[in-house]
Amino acid sequence: MEPNDTIPAAPEGPAPVPPVPPVPPGPAESPAVADAPVRRRPRGRTTLIIAAAALLGISGGAAVGYGIQAERAPTPLAALSQPGLGHPAKPLSADRAPAPLPVAQDRRVRTDGDLRKLLVDRPEGAKKTITDELGLGDGWEPIDQYAEMNYKDPHYVFEALTEQGLRRVASVAWEQGKYRETEVHLLQFRSGDVLGAAEHLESQLVYMPRDKRGAGNEGDAIKGSGEGRYFLYPVEREAGYLPSYRARALAVRGDIVLDIHISDTVPIGKKAIRTLAERQLERL
Repeated sequence: MEPNDTIPAAPEGPAPVPPVPPVPPGPAESPAVADAPVRRRPRGRTTLIIAAAALLGISGGAAVGYGIQAERAPTPLAALSQPGLGHPAKPLSADRAPAPLPVAQDRRVRTDGDLRKLLVDRPEGAKKTITDELGLGDGWEPIDQYAEMNYKDPHYVFEALTEQGLRRVASVAWEQGKYRETEVHLLQFRSGDVLGAAEHLESQLVYMPRDKRGAGNEGDAIKGSGEGRYFLYPVEREAGYLPSYRARALAVRGDIVLDIHISDTVPIGKKAIRTLAERQLERL
């Protein structure tokens, strides 16, 4: 181009804009990522692993501890007789030692003796019953004889009484009028074992109201006896026989249970069985 030549002017109008390259879609815009399923962590696996680890630790610790203890030498036991273990260290002087209980207050002195002496006395004019009906006739009654004469299942009662620690049974019986018969039984359990006496009384008090052929009622309380009660049975009638009326009293005093029975062909008043039970409790 020559120096005198003129440069042509550019055509008027906007300059062309270069095309912008397309932007690739981001993660939020990608349909493949948005629609992909999420993989969830299985439930319970961590808890199971922790429990298994704890169990393994306990088992391993127990095994190690047992092994250590087994290797140790056994510890010798203390001597059975050691000085200075008595209490008090020195016996009390005669003026400081407590006086023994009088016989009237020491129940053990009374009940550990001849139990037959604590039986209530026969009423005036009453006659003895046949001795064979109540053991040997000397006031002592064999346990199996007592169970046989007073319970429908004597074998079960005999086993229960021996397990409860029954020690001995003293009995007395008499007849009044033409048909009235009375029996008084004192059941003494192991000396000082009031638990056996209480268990036997409780079992009988539970049994009496439920027995269809028995009293079938809750009975009445015996004054001054704690849990003691007396019962009147419903009359029993059978063709060809006189009606049968019965009454029973149960109470406990220490390790002794009193069991009283009255039978007759005429109704038995509450006063008769209650008064007899109260008299027997006074003797104990």
